[in-house]
Amino acid sequence: MKRPDGKLLRHTDPMYRVGVHLMPKRSDAMNAITLDIPYEPIRQYVREKKKQGIPMSNMTVILAGLVRLTAEYPPINRFVMNKRVYTREQITVGMVVMGSKKGEGTANEGTMSKIVFEPTDNIFQINEKIEKYIAENRVGDNSAEKIIHTITSIPGVLRGAANLIRWTDKHNLLPKAIIDASPFHCSMLFTNLASIRTNHIYHHIYDFGTTSMSFAMGNPRQVPKQKNGEIVFEHCIPLGMVMDDRTVSGHYFATAFHRLKQLYADPSLMEVGLPAPIPDPEL
Repeated sequence: MKRPDGKLLRHTDPMYRVGVHLMPKRSDAMNAITLDIPYEPIRQYVREKKKQGIPMSNMTVILAGLVRLTAEYPPINRFVMNKRVYTREQITVGMVVMGSKKGEGTANEGTMSKIVFEPTDNIFQINEKIEKYIAENRVGDNSAEKIIHTITSIPGVLRGAANLIRWTDKHNLLPKAIIDASPFHCSMLFTNLASIRTNHIYHHIYDFGTTSMSFAMGNPRQVPKQKNGEIVFEHCIPLGMVMDDRTVSGHYFATAFHRLKQLYADPSLMEVGLPAPIPDPEL
């Protein structure tokens, strides 16, 4: 049976067809890396846009780069379900929004949902979607929270509901409405820890759902680098990444990261969107 959120890849490398059996859980296959993104080009770009009357944040540029990267390198938008590899057509980002008044002073001050992007979105469209998402999720419950509140309000239902969702998801029977609402069914998780003045972390990717990547943006820091034979310190934005090693090779990720650094060195490259979506080469 087909999935509403992905297309089955039938011609993946044999190594990956074996790998999903050797590492059946997403948590078995997690790799982690820190990307130190030079801060100055992003700071200058954000400052220039504000002068032009376009409010934009460092987080927007960072997230726009990840969305654009996923559009240009579609194999990183894959996921594994029931030992099969699928590819997505949309780019979806699960993100926590802090500062909800309903949670102030409690242990839970955020709400989590997801943003839907198109592969052809430019940085301005991405910025608009992020701002709209934050505004909507700071007031009232989102669709994911409404489902959770309904399930948890009935004694004894939570465990059975979770098991049922896992089973139907595994067999491609999970309704599209639940997948659309679930922040655990997305291309990537993103959290901006710099907004609460915290260092970056390596955020786990859940065995539940379909998320294959997570990114955690932390406080800017000074990073030692060698230039002209001398050690200098560069102001960087650290980005902690965790990825599912069963979807694509480390070499492919390394190539993609090189492109990501180009986008962050000159964010204006993202002002023009892709003319058309790029399909996964193994479809």
